[in-house]
Amino acid sequence: MAERLADVVAQIQNVRQLESVVTAMRGIAASRAQRGRALLAGIDAYSRVVSRAIGHALSLMPADMPRSPSLLRGKLGLVLFCAEQGFAGAFSERVLDAAASDVSSAVVLMIGTRGTIVAKERGLLPTWTAPMATHVDAIPAIANQIADALYGQIASTAIVRVDIVVSRSASGGGIYVDRHSLLPLDLTKFARPINEQPPLTTLSPHDLLERLTAEYVYAQLCEAAMHAFASENDARMMAMAAAKTNIGTKLTSLSQREQQLRQAEITTEIVELAAGAEASLRRR
Repeated sequence: MAERLADVVAQIQNVRQLESVVTAMRGIAASRAQRGRALLAGIDAYSRVVSRAIGHALSLMPADMPRSPSLLRGKLGLVLFCAEQGFAGAFSERVLDAAASDVSSAVVLMIGTRGTIVAKERGLLPTWTAPMATHVDAIPAIANQIADALYGQIASTAIVRVDIVVSRSASGGGIYVDRHSLLPLDLTKFARPINEQPPLTTLSPHDLLERLTAEYVYAQLCEAAMHAFASENDARMMAMAAAKTNIGTKLTSLSQREQQLRQAEITTEIVELAAGAEASLRRR
């Protein structure tokens, strides 16, 4: 009986240590997610500035320039933002499911080590992979790395369209997967200035628009990477919250079992004492 009680006490200590680890991981994830969300406003502002600049550049282009993307035949490129680390639930699986209809025939650029592992388990071999940023300061670098890889694939393969598939944290809680077009740009969504003087430039309108397009793509990749970073940490925070609930349930069960064993041990000791006292009285 004493040995079984010691085993239960040891289990309780181990579970409490696990609870401390889970609490720490939840706190770290919450801090990272909060910092990522705080920086999204700056990225959005930067994207709006570039969008306005594209609108000004379009005012310098010929009036008969095509605005809407033409429907060309060729390959689809997919930029998938998956999880870098574990303990994030089905984060990567949901991203892969959102691209399941096209992923087998597309040129896939996958970001996230854990996501790459999940993809390979499904029999998918991405064209290009890279680890996801694990802190916000690395987001600009990973966006540049993705852009370079993307332009390299466009130059070497017949990619005519590129979509981004990324998880986002919903304002009311939860996470959803968003898929949207990155390239070619739909120039109709960039507002051109009305009754304004044309901007003074040192570049030809074509070169200016080309450089601004590259800047806009970079801004979109930064935004997607930051959303992926924040939502992955939100997913990890929710997974750790669920784990803590399960740990609490387990601790309650173990504590009840500990009390039962202690009571049984006390009862046994009382019975043994009573039996000893009775035997002593009989000897007298």
